[in-house]
Amino acid sequence: MASNLSWADFEKVEMRVGTVIEVNDFPEARNPSYQLLVDFGKEIGQRKTSAQITSLYSKEELIGKKVIAVVNFPKKQIANFMSECLVLGAVEGKNVTLLTPDKEVQNGLRIL
Repeated sequence: MASNLSWADFEKVEMRVGTVIEVNDFPEARNPSYQLLVDFGKEIGQRKTSAQITSLYSKEELIGKKVIAVVNFPKKQIANFMSECLVLGAVEGKNVTLLTPDKEVQNGLRIL
């Protein structure tokens, strides 16, 4: 079991709602992945990320999908691609199920 963290620690993690607006194959990645462009609204803008979600999602079904992502991690180089956020999902083996809001909400809303 993970150690407890304080409310102040949790508040440092900035999770936001965004909409996937572009999806590309990422053949250079070590594991099967897509490159995503996610729109987080006017305040944050668009961010790029890669996601190992090819086993459960097609590129076509990801376009327009609302996702939850951490937007305040430092950028991370993945192969020849710079990831600017981390899309969240539930992991079971090699399958990742994206976390999504169950109602329509605007891009950029913070998750608490």
